Amino acid sequence: MSEIRNNLRYTSTHEWIRVDEDGLVTVGISDFAQSALGDVVFVELPEIDGEVDAEQDVAVVESVKAASDIYAPVAGVIAEINESVAEDPSLLNADPYGEGWIFKLRVDSLESFDDLLGADEYQEHCQAEDQDH
Repeated sequence: MSEIRNNLRYTSTHEWIRVDEDGLVTVGISDFAQSALGDVVFVELPEIDGEVDAEQDVAVVESVKAASDIYAPVAGVIAEINESVAEDPSLLNADPYGEGWIFKLRVDSLESFDDLLGADEYQEHCQAEDQDH
């Protein structure tokens, strides 16, 4: 079973979200997602200072199996990007919840976080997806 961390929120499209102490929102792909993708070979990052809407595709992750869009979980402005994953895409596989983060958002409000999945809900979502495949 994939690792699902209790301190994060999740989307149905397998992004994880963490609110950092500096107020920025860090986004990456879940362990479930990186496992399903297989070896990640390329990451296309969003542009810094770009405004994004919730559920807008903002990045692309390519693996030996497939290409997958990465969506903004909430609306905001791209504050930082992780150049390390562009240089070494395997970080997404090796450390999806740490060094493998993809981008950080500056958000006006955390209200939309209520719409995101908690760890238990996300685990149920992953199990249902596993059964569908």
